[in-house]
Amino acid sequence: MTQNSKLIRTSASLPEDVIEQLDNLMHARGFNNRSALLAEIIRKEAAAFSQDHTNEIMAGTFTMVYDHSVPGLQQKLNHLKHQHVAEIISSTQIQLMNHHTLEVNLMQGPAQELKRISDEMQSNRGVKNGNLYLTQSALPPIYTSTSSLTQEGSND
Repeated sequence: MTQNSKLIRTSASLPEDVIEQLDNLMHARGFNNRSALLAEIIRKEAAAFSQDHTNEIMAGTFTMVYDHSVPGLQQKLNHLKHQHVAEIISSTQIQLMNHHTLEVNLMQGPAQELKRISDEMQSNRGVKNGNLYLTQSALPPIYTSTSSLTQEGSND
């Protein structure tokens, strides 16, 4: 919660077994109260909804596991990352056992574009699984048009 957020009290009627699950989750995840856990769950669901139904600027990660022994796969993935260099801000890989690679891509951009890019990466033969996780927060601008003008002027 941000410092300027105003708390509004609300209530919900839930089945007893759902409350038990909520309390178990609250304790297991280390939350002090149900409200904090519910706020996190709602934020997460709102971000998931936004990634499918809005085009607001979001930041997040696309994580995938792929078989790097599949011919041409790494070249295809690198080509896609170069095509979308404005949205894929950073990428890191770690080698796993049995010819597998775990790759995490830090992304930012319009939600539906990030989903399209991650779907395109995940659809390649040899990609075992992938997960796009977006948050409604965004990174500060990395490079602004003002910076571009300043640099262009310095080349004269």
